[in-house]
Amino acid sequence: MAQAILWILNIGLVIFLFSLFTRKDLLSYFKGGRLWITWLATGVITLMDEFTSIFYAPSEAFRFIGLAAIIFIPFTAIFIRFLTTRMVEIAEILDFHHLKGGGVYNFSYFVLGPLISFVAVASIMVDYILTAAISTISAVENSGSFFTLGVPVKLALAVLAVWGIAGLNISGIRENARVTFAIFIATAIIFMNLIVSALFHFHMENVVVIQQGFHQSFAHLTSGGFFGGYSYMIAAISSCVLAYSGVESVLQSAGLVEDWRVIGKAYIFLALTVGIVTPLVTVLVLSQTNINFAEHETDLITHFATLLRGRIFGITVGALASVTLLMAVNTAFVASSELMERICHRYGFHWFIKTNKRASLYRIHIANALFYSIIILMTQGSQGTLADMYAVGLVASFLINLLALLIYHYSKGTKEVAPYNVSRLGTLLIFVVLGSCFLYLCYHKPHGFLLWIVVTIFSLIAGIYGTRKRAPELKEIEEGENPMDIIFYMAESEETNINIYFKRPFDTAQEKMYGLPLFVTFYSPRQKIPPRAGPNHFRIPFKRANIFNNIVATLSLVLYEINGKNITVHFGWPTSSWIDRLSTGVMVFQFIRLPKRFPKIHFKIEYFQIADPTATGLQSEP
Repeated sequence: MAQAILWILNIGLVIFLFSLFTRKDLLSYFKGGRLWITWLATGVITLMDEFTSIFYAPSEAFRFIGLAAIIFIPFTAIFIRFLTTRMVEIAEILDFHHLKGGGVYNFSYFVLGPLISFVAVASIMVDYILTAAISTISAVENSGSFFTLGVPVKLALAVLAVWGIAGLNISGIRENARVTFAIFIATAIIFMNLIVSALFHFHMENVVVIQQGFHQSFAHLTSGGFFGGYSYMIAAISSCVLAYSGVESVLQSAGLVEDWRVIGKAYIFLALTVGIVTPLVTVLVLSQTNINFAEHETDLITHFATLLRGRIFGITVGALASVTLLMAVNTAFVASSELMERICHRYGFHWFIKTNKRASLYRIHIANALFYSIIILMTQGSQGTLADMYAVGLVASFLINLLALLIYHYSKGTKEVAPYNVSRLGTLLIFVVLGSCFLYLCYHKPHGFLLWIVVTIFSLIAGIYGTRKRAPELKEIEEGENPMDIIFYMAESEETNINIYFKRPFDTAQEKMYGLPLFVTFYSPRQKIPPRAGPNHFRIPFKRANIFNNIVATLSLVLYEINGKNITVHFGWPTSSWIDRLSTGVMVFQFIRLPKRFPKIHFKIEYFQIADPTATGLQSEP
């Protein structure tokens, strides 16, 4: 009976997947003279990266929290799903500002500035380094599950695999979406057989083990009060988050898709595949009573498959594990080279991104292979040590994304991203939980924290000293005006009534003009300078000080340099919701302090529903 059901399911799945494989435009399409990949291609590429975690994450979670992993790996899957909704919103924000790709680096650069963006670079690079290292080691462990290999042999095979994949990338050979989808088909078939076979062998003792995991989790969560329960929850999530490493890769691939909606669909696809399969396989494996988990930490899934359906099926699963894990290594090579290429283009380090005849970034690939090999040799190929190190960088990159998102919404609200926005309170709660996980991991996983801090310090040094004269912000600063230009413009006019309008970038004029109208816009040099609407429009870049401090500095200069003029300062009326945009309340509170600070200046906060028909542009004169 079981065999008949498996045959029917296998045939049906093969027909369905291969019918998809032959469909036109399933994975990519041309539009606007450019090739775009679909949500399915994006999802499958990330799935093959994220799915590799199933071969080592369950055993690592069990090593730290025991049977509670049966409960917390599914719980973490739900938590990660909420996190990915924030990734979709970030993709929408990047799309709105025409910042394609780059993921956490581009977003942190846009919101937090160049310095913090290098911390993001460090976190991402730590992820890539450890993805390659742990995936290579796990591939060797799973392929050698049926052989006795010494540590030197395993290390030699791992380093050889790293340099082999580096060689493929240097020669210009990279897997494409169709190859990845073909491997995805094989993965889907093999894991369907694994899950169905496990369900047929699911007995009452498995239910008892699951109950033990639930009782163990509940006891730890309730025995120490709120803080004791919260501490245990943080430790458990920190131990299970590795099961969903790679989920951030969808955001990194935003430059390959047409818009942010494709990113949203890809994350839904991952939630319905990896988000279900990983917890299900974990529960089925960890509820077994005939497995010595301590002896099979490195090849747990392969050993489980052998127990279910024999040696041949175990070898098949082991081979699949090796292939998918080596694909994850290749993904690390490709993604890290694309990130470094983006940074080097931005700061003019063209020598590092020089390509060979096959258009390969060979210097970056050689550097990556060297780093990956050093980490493998330093850790002696220990999967447990690498897993401990991996989680720190992963959570750090999540934290930087959420911090940038919170700051962005604090300053911008949701006006720019109206089609898709999520709960601000929910984002804050996720940030607090991940912040607690980061502190826990830094304290309990010192190797991971040490690697992360070393790479971060190196990145900051490179960012501070290596890009001081290369920053693209310098060009945007040079194109803007400065406060003295305002003084010269006012001094040249004989008009005694001067009205200064502070405008946001890209705002249009709707004011009623009084006396000499003069418009001032403060813009971030990290964004494209807004167009100048006329000689009475001054665009002043700001870097470290906030907008309010720039306004105060400008008004102080005006009072110092200009005498005998009647000056009135105009601000736009804030229309955003207090709850939606807290910064509106903060800014208004700051504005109402200005009259006492500048008693010689008149202040107005105005709003006009319809633009004055006489105000045709910023150059308008009364």
